[in-house]
Amino acid sequence: MGEVGNGRTGAREGGEGRNDRWGEAGARERGAGGGEGDGVGASGGLRWGTAEEAGLLGRELEGMVEDVSAFLGPSPAHPWCAGAVLLAGRGRTVALHRAVGWAARWAAYDERTDSAVGLAPGQRVPMTPDTVFDLASLTKLFTSLLAVRQVERGALELGERVAAYLPEFGRAGKAGITVRQLLGHTSGLRAELPLYEAPDQEGRLRMLWEEEPVAPPGTAYRYSDLNLIALHLLLERITGLGLETLLHDEITAPLGMRRTRFVPPLSWRAETAATEDARRPWARLDRGMVRGEVHDENAYAMGGVAGHAGVFSDARDLAVLARTLLDGGGHGSARVLSPASVDLLLTDVNQDFPGHAHGLGFELDQRWYMGALSGPRTAGHTGFTGTSLVLDPDADAFLILLANSVHPVRTWRSGSAPRVAAANRLARALPVRPPAGHGPTAWFSGMTAPDGATLTLPATDPGGTRLACLLWWDTAPDSDRLTLEAATGAGARWRPVPFETAPVDGTAEALPHPDGAATGWSGRRWHRLTAALPAAPGIRLRFRYATSSAAVGRGVYVTGLRILDRTGRAVFDESRPADASLVEATGWHRSAD
Repeated sequence: MGEVGNGRTGAREGGEGRNDRWGEAGARERGAGGGEGDGVGASGGLRWGTAEEAGLLGRELEGMVEDVSAFLGPSPAHPWCAGAVLLAGRGRTVALHRAVGWAARWAAYDERTDSAVGLAPGQRVPMTPDTVFDLASLTKLFTSLLAVRQVERGALELGERVAAYLPEFGRAGKAGITVRQLLGHTSGLRAELPLYEAPDQEGRLRMLWEEEPVAPPGTAYRYSDLNLIALHLLLERITGLGLETLLHDEITAPLGMRRTRFVPPLSWRAETAATEDARRPWARLDRGMVRGEVHDENAYAMGGVAGHAGVFSDARDLAVLARTLLDGGGHGSARVLSPASVDLLLTDVNQDFPGHAHGLGFELDQRWYMGALSGPRTAGHTGFTGTSLVLDPDADAFLILLANSVHPVRTWRSGSAPRVAAANRLARALPVRPPAGHGPTAWFSGMTAPDGATLTLPATDPGGTRLACLLWWDTAPDSDRLTLEAATGAGARWRPVPFETAPVDGTAEALPHPDGAATGWSGRRWHRLTAALPAAPGIRLRFRYATSSAAVGRGVYVTGLRILDRTGRAVFDESRPADASLVEATGWHRSAD
């Protein structure tokens, strides 16, 4: 998802205001002055401020910088990237905007020794917060926005066949492919074609027209650059304008995104991150060290303007795009989409393909790079060059990580560990506070517990018949689980205890947990937990949290622990210091956030 091309085989890489679901209220909404439409500082736009002003934990944002910086070294054998720019915010406040490493560090790649030829120290170019990047597949998001703009105007219908607008596309079994299937990657087309081998644009188009789907349209999810290339051609056909003109006129100019465009001018080169020493056999074309030109070979062959790759931008401009989407399509005095259109972009169209949740162009709930920010409405995308954008509407938060991870060569970088690390830090920076009246802290499991973490209550003999407490959980579905367990006597086997949960805010009915476990998405809000206890002498209770994968959730919080007898009298109440001292915590700790 987002990183299919460029020599990889079979792998994917690819709100409404603020809310208090994380506990503390979000950032204060304050403009910083500035002219209309300048994208930043405009009334209702973005401001650069502190973590506290954004309702975030500053220590976790600093930890994000440290975590990503670690990947500038061996990861595990080679650096994941030469440098990166991190931007994170909540509400209308950008709380972190930091650069690490180098925009240009290497002069060439030596295939014989699998090593890089470094630039002389005086020739290295430091990364800056305003470094421009080749966004690679983040381009798909812009193409998708442009398509939805045409849907708003009635010039394009999502359920219509692509061939109705672009008849040539309907050849070779593609006549039934719809616009929605292009945007959701269910067209059946393969990942890519070697369009760069064609001698001219006519030849490239011929390859696309004659390409047959590898699966019947609408029957399978298959991420494909060809989908967005076809959409690019469709948009140009129905508007009579080039994609670069549409991008400028419809999105970047209204939003004041002055550092976002196809085919950046030569004057931008010194401020642009280098990508790859592109030479055969690891690349498809012999171009040498690429900087200031699109890295993707197909986009390069198409003159740098393509629906799947080719847009250059910086973190500041992408923050404007993120805020625009979280605000329902408007930013400052500009509006580029209606709230209904933003909902279209961010609503799953792939419910028939579990694990491949996808809006129109935007990926949804993809923990492999969204980390602990992932949730049913979390949206984003990645790019092969090392870029990513994540929007979390439920926390009103956004995260941008721009890295030159194919510099000096694409084979050095693998996986998305820095993206996950950054997302986990932003998730942890969103404070979880106990509801009013339940004290300043709660028991926190931590985010990772590969060996299991237990929170054990003392035996309550006699009289305990019911457990009551407050529970907050957000874990990787199925793989990471919180289990309520009971045992009687020393050495007895711990067995699950069924329980029920219901949101404290009363927004949903009670949910049964017959297996005694909670996992996955709980809406990031506090729930009341109640459980009937087995009638046995000397019964002990514990919460056990265990994680089994690297891509974890935000973890589990418990507070207000009480064990009641049949009359409702508390035989254990953690608000009583003597009772609280009897709680045994292994891997859990008290946390104010």
